[in-house]
Amino acid sequence: MPQVRYFAAAAEAAGVASETLDAPTLGALRATLVAAHGAGFERVLARCSVLVDGVHTEDPTTPLTHAALVDVLPPFAGG
Repeated sequence: MPQVRYFAAAAEAAGVASETLDAPTLGALRATLVAAHGAGFERVLARCSVLVDGVHTEDPTTPLTHAALVDVLPPFAGG
């Protein structure tokens, strides 16, 4: 199952730093995350960048392998 890691505000909104969830695509994962963590998390997620195995993607059809690593990164200030 894909491992999801949250950073900064995303971790705060999710209430965890990481978790493992079963989802075949990025779109399915997003739906699972919102169902699990609620509307507040959905608002944060809408502003986040998502990396799947180190590659930025917003395509909901992106497949997630059993060993996928998904990083949820909110906007960062500064350089």
